Amino acid sequence: MDNKAMEQKKVNASIITIGDELLIGQVVDTNSAWMAQELNRIGIWMKRKIAVGDDRAEIIRALDNESAESDIILITGGLGPTADDITKTVLCEYFGGNMVVDEQALLHVKHIFEHILKKPVTEVNRKQAEVPDNCKVLQNPWGTAPGMWFEKNGRVFISLPGVPIEMKGIMQKYVLDALKTHFALPCILHQTVLVAGIGESVLAEVIKDWEADLPPYIKLAYLPNFGFVRLRMTGWGDDKNKLEKELEDRLATLKPLIQEWYVIDEDMTIQQVVGSILKGRKQTVGTAESCTGGYLAHLLTMDAGASSNYKGSVVSYDNQVKKDLLHVSDETLESTGAVSKETITQMVQGALDELKTDYAIATSGIMGPDGGSEGKPVGMVWIGVGNKEKIVSHCFNFRFDRQRNIELTAMNALNMLRKFIIENG
Repeated sequence: MDNKAMEQKKVNASIITIGDELLIGQVVDTNSAWMAQELNRIGIWMKRKIAVGDDRAEIIRALDNESAESDIILITGGLGPTADDITKTVLCEYFGGNMVVDEQALLHVKHIFEHILKKPVTEVNRKQAEVPDNCKVLQNPWGTAPGMWFEKNGRVFISLPGVPIEMKGIMQKYVLDALKTHFALPCILHQTVLVAGIGESVLAEVIKDWEADLPPYIKLAYLPNFGFVRLRMTGWGDDKNKLEKELEDRLATLKPLIQEWYVIDEDMTIQQVVGSILKGRKQTVGTAESCTGGYLAHLLTMDAGASSNYKGSVVSYDNQVKKDLLHVSDETLESTGAVSKETITQMVQGALDELKTDYAIATSGIMGPDGGSEGKPVGMVWIGVGNKEKIVSHCFNFRFDRQRNIELTAMNALNMLRKFIIENG
């Protein structure tokens, strides 16, 4: 099937987020990422995501531009009761409607204020129940502003509240099923491979012939992050079983090319990979953190069920804590310093002894922006991993700001543990 035919089969969507607070960074837009994932899951292709302020002309321009490119335009934000929330009035104007009170929405608003909040319903509250008379109202059990569904020139426009719990509720209760009914949606499938220890450009060179052989309905994306690269194949078509088989076959020819750097062929984070390995082996890990300050513990406890494989951490930021709790010797700290192979080895051993785990990770380094020296520059980090039989360590030299150095340290530490378990478990 050629590119043109596949493009014609796609149902494209754009997301417009509205609010001055998004443009100035006062509020981080998490809505778009969630919406895009849900749309993609049902076979809708994301064309574009944009943010505009609370400005009538900008909102109208965005509606015109996105409806020229996409079949579905999702709009979030600007449905509140205050004067700066203008989305509803702009949409009423754009679609040539008149504002009316939706009785079901009004009853819900009254219930919230009179029976739950025990407050009188003001005129501002009542306005939350007003909608353009030419929209389909999407009731909002989670808040006071209903969603709205419009259709114009073969396009679907859906306006939703900006409050995440309200937006998600309306999407899941009404919007996703309605879109599946309204459009003939293709199947979109993803296959992700996580690799470590190879840069994006080198990886592209290694697999260039394999990539060139991909059919037009399978797209490859490179997603680098903190020493890892996710390779994501995205395929679309009408036959789900056939598409699944083709992605599996393509993966089978890819894996031998990247075996040296291969981590897993699932869309998982490195901490999830480590947790899964430990859970499968019924083993545990603990952490002894200096320069990462508890960040490793945070990553390892992000997912439910972490208590089955993660026991705890000693955040030994100060040398006295290294001595008292991890039994790093005075002699080692005086002769080689806190950032050294000798110290990191004793930190691993101390964590194994005190936390009673099968494995331990230790980190010690200079994250910056200050504190470095000629022999130990900013970004120098020692990482150690081990079990009761063996401890291995490695020195890294990162070159970024403090936050990124901490994140790189944690990612590399987790990958070191993964490899250690596979090789020594």
